[in-house]
Amino acid sequence: MTEEKVKVLIIGSGPAGYTAAIYASRAGLNPVLYTGGEPGGQLTTTNDVENFPGYPDGINGPAMMQDLQKQAERFGTDVRFGLATSVDFSSYPHKVIIDEKHEVTAEAVIISTGASAQYLGLESEKRLMNVGVSACAVCDGFFYKGKEVAVVGGGDTAAEEATYLANICPKVYLLVRRDEMRASQIMQERVKNAKNIEILWNTSTEEVLGKDEVEGMRVVNNVTGEKKDIPISGFFVAIGHKPNTDIFKDYLDMDEAGYLKVVPGSSKTNVEGVFVTGDAADKVYRQAITAAGSGCMGALDAERFLAAKEFETAQ
Repeated sequence: MTEEKVKVLIIGSGPAGYTAAIYASRAGLNPVLYTGGEPGGQLTTTNDVENFPGYPDGINGPAMMQDLQKQAERFGTDVRFGLATSVDFSSYPHKVIIDEKHEVTAEAVIISTGASAQYLGLESEKRLMNVGVSACAVCDGFFYKGKEVAVVGGGDTAAEEATYLANICPKVYLLVRRDEMRASQIMQERVKNAKNIEILWNTSTEEVLGKDEVEGMRVVNNVTGEKKDIPISGFFVAIGHKPNTDIFKDYLDMDEAGYLKVVPGSSKTNVEGVFVTGDAADKVYRQAITAAGSGCMGALDAERFLAAKEFETAQ
């Protein structure tokens, strides 16, 4: 196994990782960034980004990530393709294994591994991704203004997505696979009080309909077995996200869903010199702009940590 020592290692390449890289490189920390298995993160699966400041006409998701990468590289970030496969945070400096064959020892580690949206697993769902199928109503709902849409899920996220869409769409179907919702009582009340939200209880999706874009959905009643086709233009899956944090479970504090915990008001984890940014720690907002903001925090926290370390060593 090859070995290497770096000052700052950034794991992940979405808005959080690249923003951390921009700040860290401008601070002279010579960061090395590994892109992970999905270079650019979730935004690379988004066609149009219209709510990120600085792009008045919107921008294609992959193009935006390329811009961020170029900006990070302009200031000296060493961007590399590779996946962090294991870590050892039991001693300092920290060790991260890349692709099971390269060991990187880092004085500071910034985790920006993000989270992955969970989907139903339908072939038609995958085929129509970004042409009517989405996992983020706040991100993509605007494109379906004035159209009929559907939301799948029974938790708080699904309820929030449905109520958000109900403000801009004439009709929202909420597909709940059981006869009750898991959402908090207040969110359930909001859904039930919205006149243009129709809850389809005990309902699952058999297929998303359409050739080049979403034209409808085929649903099945889980009790009666009855099937029916419903015309819609947008299909939003809100059954949860899974943070990409499994390799850190032996060292870092996380909640029951796997989101990493931070010291409030910072990006600091329970391990000194390890910081977390973006969706790996954020289960509330999950937006590109909030991820970028936390990336800035991660780099500044890492810079201050390293400065304090150098001061201690000099004493």
